[in-house]
Amino acid sequence: MTLPEMKGLPAGKRRALWLAGSAALALALATGSPHAEEATGQAPQLKEMVDAGELPPVAERTGTHAEVIKPLDEIGTYGGELRIGLRGSSDHNHILRVVGPQGLVRWDPQYTEIVPNVAESFEVGEDAKVFTFHLREGMKWSDGTPFTADDVLFNMEDLVLNDEFAPTPLRYTTDGSPVSVEKLDEHTVRFTFTQPYGDFLAELASPLGQHPVLYSKHYCSQFHPAYNDAIDEAIAENGATDWQNLFLQKCGDLEIPARWGNPDRPTLDPWVIKEPYVGGATRVVMERNPYFWQIDTDGNQLPYIDQLVGSIDQDVESLILAVIGGRIDFGLRHIDPPSNRPVLAENREAGDYHFFEAAPPGGSNMVVNLNLTHKNPKWRELFRQKDFRVALSLGMDRQEIIDTVMLGDGEAWQQGPFEDHPYFHEKLATQYLEYDPEQANALLDGLGLDQRGPDGTRLMKDGTPVKFQIDVIPTFDPMWVDALQLMEQQWQEIGVDVDVNPLERTFFYERSSVANDHDAAIWNAEQSWVPGQIPQHIVPVHHDSRWGIAWRDWYQSGGEKGEEPPESVKKRLELYDQARATADPQKRIELMQQVGDIAAEEFEVIGLSKAVPTYGIVKNGLRNVPESMPSSWYYATPSPTLPQTWFWAKQP
Repeated sequence: MTLPEMKGLPAGKRRALWLAGSAALALALATGSPHAEEATGQAPQLKEMVDAGELPPVAERTGTHAEVIKPLDEIGTYGGELRIGLRGSSDHNHILRVVGPQGLVRWDPQYTEIVPNVAESFEVGEDAKVFTFHLREGMKWSDGTPFTADDVLFNMEDLVLNDEFAPTPLRYTTDGSPVSVEKLDEHTVRFTFTQPYGDFLAELASPLGQHPVLYSKHYCSQFHPAYNDAIDEAIAENGATDWQNLFLQKCGDLEIPARWGNPDRPTLDPWVIKEPYVGGATRVVMERNPYFWQIDTDGNQLPYIDQLVGSIDQDVESLILAVIGGRIDFGLRHIDPPSNRPVLAENREAGDYHFFEAAPPGGSNMVVNLNLTHKNPKWRELFRQKDFRVALSLGMDRQEIIDTVMLGDGEAWQQGPFEDHPYFHEKLATQYLEYDPEQANALLDGLGLDQRGPDGTRLMKDGTPVKFQIDVIPTFDPMWVDALQLMEQQWQEIGVDVDVNPLERTFFYERSSVANDHDAAIWNAEQSWVPGQIPQHIVPVHHDSRWGIAWRDWYQSGGEKGEEPPESVKKRLELYDQARATADPQKRIELMQQVGDIAAEEFEVIGLSKAVPTYGIVKNGLRNVPESMPSSWYYATPSPTLPQTWFWAKQP
């Protein structure tokens, strides 16, 4: 579709096609180098350091090709701190969402287009196999060391593509072959794939796409055996088990607390760690990066805000109390379930805050994943019966759950994009939503589960009760546990007994995403299948594909691990790979629709309700924060709205 044709479409449709075709559009709209502007303004404390000879001038720190950012509403002023609330010791992704994944590219604030970020510009070859990135000249790490193409090569060749460090993530492979990376000059790198890869830019724009620029070579190489002949001594001195463990201790990774645990590690982030996120900490403090590489349109170096402060609370109730007590300036994660809204609304004046809208791009706020690759053959056989899954769906009174738990704010939905989206798949989204316990009972009887025990629970042929556990993280979304308790009662009426198994997040992942020891698990499916979003509930390609973890292992290992999936799954994986490869947005939609056709026929995942807009809170006086923003992990809310441009109109 041409750009003029796109402009003639309704806004929602146009936005969705931008999403679908962002990588393809880059073929025609490859960004050129913007006009470089010199930084002239800086925070007062940094100016004092310059005057004292402790820092170079601001223009030297930002580099000759600093990115120029137009703030949402107005040019800001320097000062103050931004307070957020962290939930326990494993809320590292909350920090990531605010600081932002500073990758080569990023999503724009509207979640419609991929734009340059650490890379000043990029070009994509006509066949979508070759991606060339031009880095910002003069850009520096937070300790003042130059950032160059050598850092990208270190990240890719010594880590991402080094199987001794960790398996290469699939986002850097095509058809089982890893990308090749070459340095063209000090500020230019080229990524070349063996097959077309239209989704690559969107993958780089996601929170997990920062690896090419995550680690500084001059610092992190000391924890790599290729650069340190005394690595064994370093391992022993730090109590590490091996060099890989030492590296993660000192330099972290994308999704572990250690990423925020070492104040000495240089970064490209707007704020850098001062008080680390480590065991026993009661707060995390990050202070402005004096070498940050973005400036506003008046030439002022960003960020405006001096510090991020994350107080650590052990439960959601404490976070809510902190909000209404005025001790949190920005909040979304953990506090946005509908059950919290009345008390937050009632205390807006006392807490001196207002609401903003957080709108999901599609999907469901809660899905049930039965483990179709269960280690126990008895449960595997039962869970793989489509009629069993359909019976559970028909035995779920979604409206009762929506009215009781979600305060009426919802709509029965299985999964998948919304109706106004080009990826919308009606059958997958809307089948088996009616509450029909009579039909559910008939289906279960037809499976030979027509005998019941004294408590009414159905019995398998060997007398085993149809009773299993559903794993859930209660702190991720408190609504999930409440909804499960109602599901438990509803399913008891059709003779299926479940135990709700609340787990801390680390144990949940280990049990359900790694060890494959779960019976069933709860997660969300807030997705629209666009590039960069992993559709893990229709293809088993991700650690959140808890309906088919052994199939996920097979796919990720090229058939060397896990369990070979049935033909219906293998066909979807093949179509999904084709969809990721194409740079034609319409062809990508068609391929994903074929994946949806098969997923709808198989019906492996059971959804509850359409994901609805939620809300966050913003302290009054905090400026340049949008009134509405996309809400998605793949967008990493709120980072593409650029919190580095937020500022205080009045100091709190």
